[in-house]
Amino acid sequence: MTEIYSYALMPDHYHLLLKQLKDDGIKKFISNFQNGFAKYFNIKNENRGSIFINPFKAKRVTSDEILLHVSRYIHLNPSTSYLIEFEDLKNSPRTSFPYYLEERKNDFITSEFILSLFGKSDKRNNYFNFVTNQADYQRKLRLIKNFLLENI
Repeated sequence: MTEIYSYALMPDHYHLLLKQLKDDGIKKFISNFQNGFAKYFNIKNENRGSIFINPFKAKRVTSDEILLHVSRYIHLNPSTSYLIEFEDLKNSPRTSFPYYLEERKNDFITSEFILSLFGKSDKRNNYFNFVTNQADYQRKLRLIKNFLLENI
């Protein structure tokens, strides 16, 4: 149905970078994901009702370059939001970033395609540098956005 390239779990939302393998694959995946999480959350917290207020939003990625930038944005999101320091992202379960830095056995993250865009040698280190180079800038950009008229 889908492949998961990147994820970031935030306190009040999540980011996923997915590749659709079948028609309506992402739609079905998100439906199953949100329904499963809502059931888990409600049972764990003795809660009732829906958890997600808004429907999911999807954007089509049209090039490998955009794919790389979206992946980096997603991996940096917990750090950009000051939930975790950048150095701690390397081992954080909040993102799929650790799967890009070292080979880990997993059944749900597909990192090889994005890593392959960094060449054949030292691709994990090259991806790490690619993400690292924008970590501070992404935090500053988030602060600047608060001053834009369209966000007021």
